[in-house]
This record gives sequence, C-alpha cells and structure tokens, in this order.
Amino acid sequence: MNSAALLVRYFQPESGARVGLSIDDTIHDVSHRYPSLAAWFQESCGKVDGAIADVRSAAADSQISFPASALDNVPSPDAAHWLPPVDEQEVWAAGVTYLDSRKARQEEAVDGGDVYARVYVAERPEIFYKASLKNTVGPFGKVGIRRDSSWNVPEPELGLVVNPAMEMVGFTIGNDMSSRDIEGANPLYLPQAKVYTASCALGPGILLAPSEQWLDTTIRLSIRRADAEVFSGSISTDQIKRTIPELIDYLGRSNSYPAGAILLTGTAIVPPVEFTLQPNDVVSISIEGIGSLENRVIEV
Repeated sequence: MNSAALLVRYFQPESGARVGLSIDDTIHDVSHRYPSLAAWFQESCGKVDGAIADVRSAAADSQISFPASALDNVPSPDAAHWLPPVDEQEVWAAGVTYLDSRKARQEEAVDGGDVYARVYVAERPEIFYKASLKNTVGPFGKVGIRRDSSWNVPEPELGLVVNPAMEMVGFTIGNDMSSRDIEGANPLYLPQAKVYTASCALGPGILLAPSEQWLDTTIRLSIRRADAEVFSGSISTDQIKRTIPELIDYLGRSNSYPAGAILLTGTAIVPPVEFTLQPNDVVSISIEGIGSLENRVIEV
C-alpha cells in the first residue's frame, strides 16, 4: 500500500516558490513537472486517480529531496519554509456544520442567534468566501487578529480540496480566524469578522485522498501563551452534520473555480466566552492523517 502523500508548496531562497510531494516526512520536489498547484489541479480534471499516480511518479523521479523538517522555519526570504497549499485557488468556508458551532454562534449573538439555529437545520448550508493567497499564511506564518475587535478566536477546520471539475482531490488543515464580537453584533458583519489580513492559515499540505467520505479522524486545537497551554480541545469528524457531496454541490452552484478551490468545513472547538487570543499566542491545529499547522498570532 502506498504511503500517504501530501501535495505541498514551499519556498527556497535560491529559487522561490516550489511544489513538492511529501511522503514519509520527505519532500520530493515536483516543480519540474508541475510549476504550480493550479497546473496539477487543472490536469486532474476527469482523472483524479491518474493525476495522483502521475505526481507520485514525478516525485519518484525527482532530483531534489530533503527532510520535511527542513521547512519548519518562520517565513523569511533567507530561509526555506512552508508556503500555504494554495496559489490561484479560492478559499471558502461552511458555517454552523456542528451542533457546538450552532450553540456558540447563538451564545455570541446579541439578538439570540435565531438565524444560526435556522441555518443548522436548513437544506442550504451556509457557505461564504474566506480568502485568497493574499490573506492566507502557511505553517509557522503569523495569523492575524483584528485591532478593532475585542474577542478573537481560531477556528480549527478540516478543509475539502476540489479541482476545477468540482471533484474531490483531498483534504487539508485550516484555521478560519474569526472576530466573534463583530459577527455577534450583526450577522451581516460576517465578511469583516472573517476576511482581513492574515485571517486564514492552511497547511502543511493537501492529503491526496479523493474520497466522498469524511476522514475517520480527530481535529485537535492547542493554544499556548508564554509557553503555557491556555486552551485545548478536540472533536471527531464524524460530528459534522453535512456530507461532502452536499457541501461540494452547493459550493459549485452557479460558480466556477478555474484553478480549484478549498472549502473549510466548520468548527466545533470553541473556547469559552471569557477567552480571546492575544498577540504572540501560538495556535496549533492537528488532524490525524494530515499533520499539524502552527501559527503565532499578531494584531493587524
């Protein structure tokens, strides 16, 4: 059986952004075959299994391989580091897909949050635009909290990855940073609560797994402040209310994604109402089978 493979982007000081395949904690550069993630996404249309086999073959033929740990550096022009696994793709997000998320949204809403109770049971899911590459960081990059918000939290999520044909190609880890007080004041403020500088983190890569079934896995969140853990939580992916085909169907309705897309699928790990992120907090999200995503917090 083939080992799990993660399609990744990374940076090398001498050559810039690169594409690689991570297998057994070793990065195999495949930029000679796929100069961008978009190129692989577009090639995969109608033949996802074949495209996965092709990128594995390119990795086997690669002349550049190195330990994945060599990328575990804070992003800098002078150091090799992870890049978010997105280049031309859009990042979208689904909301209120877990029961605990519905409860949290109602808790923060100044009007009681009836809109969240209704969307949880509605046929149509809540899906909203989250980010492009401009507002997205990778592992060890810095995620932002809004300077005009007093209540900011991370939202650890499993991401679905689809190609331009709206076919599942895999999964990734996402952090849908959120300003709870802004959205809670009025649901119409959701774009301001969700879309801003460094409001999204993705990584470490895309687990190539074209399944329409949820990964049987656990999402874990840890927040550290001054080297002490101040919050942790976990949730099983079997608690997601929506199905993968359902979410992809609505994502693709009356819309197209020429380079593919990533859909974050909601969170159920919600810190208590008295908790808010502070600058220099470290947010760590792990999903069994994919890896971990760690980011330090800054105010933006």
